[in-house]
Amino acid sequence: MNINDVRKILLLGAGTMGQQISVPCSLAGYDVVIYDINEGSLKNAMEKIQHLFGWFVLSTKCTQEQADAAMKRISTTTDPEFAAKDVDIINESVPENPDLKVKVFSQFHKLCPERTIFTTNTSTLLPSMIAEATGRPDKFLALHFHDVKMTNVVDIMPHPGTSKEAIQLVKDFALKTGQLPIMMEKEHSGYVFNYMLGALFTAALSLKTKNVASIEDIDRAWMGVTHMLAGPFALMDGIGLDTMLSVTEYLAEANNDKYLRKHAQFIRGYVEKGHLGKKTKKGFYDYPKPAFTQPEFLKGIE
Repeated sequence: MNINDVRKILLLGAGTMGQQISVPCSLAGYDVVIYDINEGSLKNAMEKIQHLFGWFVLSTKCTQEQADAAMKRISTTTDPEFAAKDVDIINESVPENPDLKVKVFSQFHKLCPERTIFTTNTSTLLPSMIAEATGRPDKFLALHFHDVKMTNVVDIMPHPGTSKEAIQLVKDFALKTGQLPIMMEKEHSGYVFNYMLGALFTAALSLKTKNVASIEDIDRAWMGVTHMLAGPFALMDGIGLDTMLSVTEYLAEANNDKYLRKHAQFIRGYVEKGHLGKKTKKGFYDYPKPAFTQPEFLKGIE
């Protein structure tokens, strides 16, 4: 299979990343199916995707006609057999639990055509950790998207057993969907940008859990010096505190790190209250008008 043979894309998981990834894929002319076990999640996803297209139009990333046509190419299902039919590339964005990812890929290996390429959008796991369980390790690798409203950068990370053909096809697919592929020469947790961003988050959480400074002042320090529009805690709200908790807990256990466990405990306090960040309108900040976006937040800083 080469890039000209690719027609249908399956996105596993109707969460934030599944929603976002559907936009560049459908705009590139691909038929996109989003699979999730929860019908309510799928309905919510389609509403969010409609809003995403509205943002793309307002940002002149596409025309209204292109958005309307792309929206018609996106469908949803809770039926795994229907989802798997004639699919060429899968991208998975289920929660950061290796056992869950293994279960999902094992299920779809039995349902998908032999040619189907399996990719994961994992933020922290390495493809080699679950490659054999996919049933097609030579056709499995990571294709990691960032926030598509902010950037078109994607990370492509094979494991030692990924075939050159699969790597090339996924690179071609990334380019055809308007992405900028960052090719990983070896497996590395966190890829490139996320690895650097993770260091920022760890530092920010350390400062807070050690009671060095408030969440707001930690963000003010970052924003005031770098002149960026958001600090580390605001960025975590955008990612989702449930995702942050999952990643932090995994890294804490994998590295037996007592400080990361404290970070996880701190984040868990928000998650258990249902305060997941921007998507629930409350996290470290309150939305839709969080304090860090208000002029007085950096009063006195040019």
